[in-house]
Amino acid sequence: MILFLLVSNSLVKELAQQERDRMDIWASATEKLAKADTESDFEFLLAIISQNNSIPVLVTDSAYNILDFRNFPLPDKTDMDSESFEELSPQNKEFLRKIIIEAGEGRPLPDLAKNHPHFIKVEIYHNVYQYIYYEDSILLKRLSMYPYVQLVAMIIMALIIYLAVAYTKRAEQNKLWAGLSKETAHQLGTPISSLMAWNEFLEASGIDREVTDEIQKDVTRLSVIADRFSKIGSKPELKLEYLNETVERALIYMKSRISGKVRIFMDFSEDDHGVWLSSSLIEWVMENLTKNAVDAMGGEGELHISTGSEKGKVWIEVKDSGKGIPRKNFKTVFSPGYTTKKRGWGLGLTLVKRIIEEYHGGRIFVKESEIGKGTTFRIELPAV
Repeated sequence: MILFLLVSNSLVKELAQQERDRMDIWASATEKLAKADTESDFEFLLAIISQNNSIPVLVTDSAYNILDFRNFPLPDKTDMDSESFEELSPQNKEFLRKIIIEAGEGRPLPDLAKNHPHFIKVEIYHNVYQYIYYEDSILLKRLSMYPYVQLVAMIIMALIIYLAVAYTKRAEQNKLWAGLSKETAHQLGTPISSLMAWNEFLEASGIDREVTDEIQKDVTRLSVIADRFSKIGSKPELKLEYLNETVERALIYMKSRISGKVRIFMDFSEDDHGVWLSSSLIEWVMENLTKNAVDAMGGEGELHISTGSEKGKVWIEVKDSGKGIPRKNFKTVFSPGYTTKKRGWGLGLTLVKRIIEEYHGGRIFVKESEIGKGTTFRIELPAV
């Protein structure tokens, strides 16, 4: 790619030098024609001058008065056949004057022509000079942009390829993730059915009802987990549910299964908003966030859960008093494999993000975090 750009740039420079050489020859022919005597080859000199039909040229005196012009795209098209500057319309005269003044930046032409790449000094008579100003031809201007166009095109192509590869990779990961989840749900189905049958047998055998009720709770719990895994990879059915009720249900379940040294505070909005959601998946989200918070606090601290609404959306905030997250990791925590624990695959927050954003059209983010003081996760969902 770089080699291709270097070659293109080299060709443009070559063409620019060729145009400069052509203008030197043109200037020389103009000078010779002005000093020509009877033995000069007028036809040859005129042929050289007339051959320039692509390079824009202005011929001026030392006071910037335009004496001749050719190959400039004039704004007033009615003057296209005019061969003399004096025949041009006021609009076109002003157009050409502006070009030559801006090109010379108002500096004296005798000094300017010594080092300016587009001004050539020509002696017409003894100590009488004219100055030729020329611009790159339209072809050269277009070619000079070509390397940049190539570069942009290559960048766009590289970006498209990168996005295509990333999309394909993500699609494969999603397919694998969904397949693994559904297979897990399927594998759980057999032992769950077996446990249900055994529990019924125990009830019929006169086993203490309290024992069979506890077993039934775990069987029900396993059924919920299997149902959650079965929903991964396919669009879940969303129902109109009450947000506070759904969140509270998840917290009640978790309260008896986490350390007694963790105090849970619930501050729910007085208006229990209706939201389109999959209650089993939102409960799963809350359980994951609660577990993460308990781990961050080392099994001891305060966990504040609050809900509310604003501007067409409802929100849930989960605030812990744990070790906190560095600001640079605010987005990384949702990436697969990110974990601060010695055990685990680091898929909890990845799963949470997918459930909230892909299945419910909401978003989840780290609202704030301070090292040693805790973290607040915020979930936002569209309100009904």
